[in-house]
Amino acid sequence: MGGVISSVDRVRNHMNLAVFGGGHWTIYFDERTHIFRKGIETTQLALKKGERVYVDTMLDNNKHDIFARNIRVGAATAPAYAAGQIVEVHGKQREVLFRDSIGGETVRFNVAQDALISNGSRPAAFQDLHPGSLVKVKFAPERADRGVAKEIAIVAAPGSSFTFFGVVTFLDTHRGIMALRSPGDNKTYDLHFQPAKADPERRLAVGAEVNAVATFDGTSYMAQQITVTRMAAAEGK
Repeated sequence: MGGVISSVDRVRNHMNLAVFGGGHWTIYFDERTHIFRKGIETTQLALKKGERVYVDTMLDNNKHDIFARNIRVGAATAPAYAAGQIVEVHGKQREVLFRDSIGGETVRFNVAQDALISNGSRPAAFQDLHPGSLVKVKFAPERADRGVAKEIAIVAAPGSSFTFFGVVTFLDTHRGIMALRSPGDNKTYDLHFQPAKADPERRLAVGAEVNAVATFDGTSYMAQQITVTRMAAAEGK
């Protein structure tokens, strides 16, 4: 994500970033962070209030903080990337508001007339962007408070159906929630289901491999069909 540094604390190793599109993030850094100016690696002294920066971020799993892997200082032409969920779409202005998945901030940007919009492997149009859709966005900032999207990939639109395959890593049969780790992308997905209908033979367990057909309703994936393809190791003995 890109933005303008509003403050730097080198004692606690973090900076406050006014993000392109709106909102403020606290970004942490340490000796693992690589800092570049004009392609040349430099030090933390390059991080100064008022500098435009672009940051490759990740979540610190231990502290749930936003950590900078790479910081590019003064890179005016670098594209910015974001992923999240569309909150509002304004057709006349070709404007989109969406909630960023990492920072939780609501980001506002315009969609370029020549923007490449896709839905899976199929081309899509601005009219296919709807509130509730999960999207990935590539855009080049124009000003500190606005960006223009150059590419938008629709990951999941409300009502879309998806097939998941993987290993159950978490299961709550009372609330009807399970976590499924997919070997394809090594990501974990939370699926909701109706316990009475999903597992009549009671084979669903942590460690089991399953196929699940689920519908995205705008807030979560609701499994319509769950098939256990291999029971958990303890179950199979």
